[in-house]
Amino acid sequence: MNSAGPPEPTPGLRERKKAKTRRTIQEQALRLFAEQGYEGTTVEQIAEAAEVSPSTFFRYFPTKEDVVLRDEYDPLLVEAFLRQPLDVRPVPALRAAMREVLADLYPQIGDEVYRRTKLQMEVPALRARMMEQQLETLEMFSQGLARRSGRAASDLGVRTFAGAFVGATLAAILAWMDSDGAASLPDLLDECLAHLEDGLVG
Repeated sequence: MNSAGPPEPTPGLRERKKAKTRRTIQEQALRLFAEQGYEGTTVEQIAEAAEVSPSTFFRYFPTKEDVVLRDEYDPLLVEAFLRQPLDVRPVPALRAAMREVLADLYPQIGDEVYRRTKLQMEVPALRARMMEQQLETLEMFSQGLARRSGRAASDLGVRTFAGAFVGATLAAILAWMDSDGAASLPDLLDECLAHLEDGLVG
């Protein structure tokens, strides 16, 4: 007789449960922000709505700002970028990676991302944190391009490319906000990257 108890969940199951908890916390936070405003919502209220403890909230999101700012989409994009054939130049490879990731993901997350992005634009405390987030994204893509190209992540050309990508992404997001979410973010991202690829501003 085996008295060791039930087997531990597999790593895959644990990760899925963690992802579900993270999504639930963000969904409840966005709902509460819409109902009572960002400043009027506390971490304790978000935790209660998500049926987790405040300490669990902080394991997933170090601050209240992070529940709006943080997601797992940049790593997915870097992974897809690294899967592209090495004979494809960086910008076309990035456009292909973007299409690959967003094809299935955007229909599921588009509304959530819009609401989070709108908050980032409207709430001063979140706008102040956006620069920090953009620098983290730049560093992540510098690391990805370094792995793909065999150059150092600190190489000026590598960082220039990563910075150009971050700028193109920001241009797409601003256009998306201007459309009140009516435009397609994947299409805007691809269009901005096409301008980057062609070396054109207009």
